[in-house]
Amino acid sequence: MHLTIFKTNVTTTAQSLNMQLMLNGLPSTAECNFDLDDCDKILRLVSTDLQPSTICQLLNKEGFHCEPMESFDYTLSEARKALAP
Repeated sequence: MHLTIFKTNVTTTAQSLNMQLMLNGLPSTAECNFDLDDCDKILRLVSTDLQPSTICQLLNKEGFHCEPMESFDYTLSEARKALAP
């Protein structure tokens, strides 16, 4: 599993929920969440094989800025722990 952390400009709970629904609908997405309290409006996404550029393109199409910050390889249980805010 890959945990990738993105900087975004998603600012509202409604926006983050809409983006989570879209991202969770992708077959390779295991889990994702936003940290809107962080100054970088962080998106954390755990996937089996999604490329960060694909995620950025999807958010860009919805009108949001998105840039990858860090990426890690984890087991699923480790990635779930890392998703906790």
